[in-house]
Amino acid sequence: MNGMPDVRWRHRRGAQWAVVAAAALVAAAAAVMVIANPFASHKPPNSVVAGNAGQTSLYTVARDDLSSQTQVSATLGYAGSYTVVNQAQGTVTELPMVGQVVSQGHVLYRVDGAPVVLLDGNTPAYRSLSEGAYASEVTGADVAELNADLVALGYATRAEIPAGSDQFTWWTTDAVEKLQKALGVTETGTLALGQAVFLPSAARVETTSATPGGAVQPGQPVLTATSTARQVSIALDADEQSEVSVGDKVTITLPNNQTTPGVISSVGAVATAQPGGSSTITVEVTPTDSTATGTWDQAPVDVTITTGSVGNALVVPVDALLAQSSGGYAVEVASTGGIRRLVPVSLGLFDDADGLVQVTRTSLAAGQQIVVPNL
Repeated sequence: MNGMPDVRWRHRRGAQWAVVAAAALVAAAAAVMVIANPFASHKPPNSVVAGNAGQTSLYTVARDDLSSQTQVSATLGYAGSYTVVNQAQGTVTELPMVGQVVSQGHVLYRVDGAPVVLLDGNTPAYRSLSEGAYASEVTGADVAELNADLVALGYATRAEIPAGSDQFTWWTTDAVEKLQKALGVTETGTLALGQAVFLPSAARVETTSATPGGAVQPGQPVLTATSTARQVSIALDADEQSEVSVGDKVTITLPNNQTTPGVISSVGAVATAQPGGSSTITVEVTPTDSTATGTWDQAPVDVTITTGSVGNALVVPVDALLAQSSGGYAVEVASTGGIRRLVPVSLGLFDDADGLVQVTRTSLAAGQQIVVPNL
């Protein structure tokens, strides 16, 4: 096969996912080498000499739309992980049930019978909030999130508390009194430390660490929660980080074998060591239709990631590829009269999930039949 171009495969995003392709040759191709696990690394595969081994079959070459896909194992659950830290002192008199969803403006738990209300915010409560002699005396990120929540709950208007306001004004006092009235507590206009918990979203209760009737102190965790948003988490081999990007489309196969689409929402940058010397990064997927994912929690699912696509591609099975001693690849074409010949190909986009590859820069044509080993 002298004169064959030294064609190397094109990696999608720089590295091809592992595709096991152990191809066997017929006797007439004894000088040709078979690809053994050709796409498992960034380097050209080590070829092995083939003998006149197992059974073969014919595959009709066709043009088709091809997607570059790979399938990985993942876990379906809920986004976010929050630990609720109590700031009140007394006896726990009420806790939410595990699995219960509490939205902002509602009671999360009670201490000495007094409600602790859930409000939206990323800054945890760390002080009592009340109006000063001047609005500028009480400001900060905690005031800004309280103001936004009071407007969202309907206790003040945007005209009364402008968007982004971080000052505790008279209007804030008035809105806090309305919130306290709704909660059935004394309307002081002061949001005392321990009267509210700020979390980034509505809370879906996962565990409770306090006990009804038990004493709690400020700074003591009382429960853990997640958001209500559905999320799929993938522990991806760190070496494959460059293979995926935020925005890549995926297909999620649920425990009942139904499928639903999703999009990669984050790709971790920090690797976590695993037993055996490997390491993984966390890739998060947001389902397009959260209702289609049911109520499974920490359920094993499969995720098929689409990282590229090409239309009207000339497609052959990966198993049909033959590595040449002079470099490059070829497929064995079966012509009429039992004549077989090797046709060089260059490799394009891979579909690892279906074991197909696009071939380019070749005389191969749609409708021709090529030899594929029966593995």
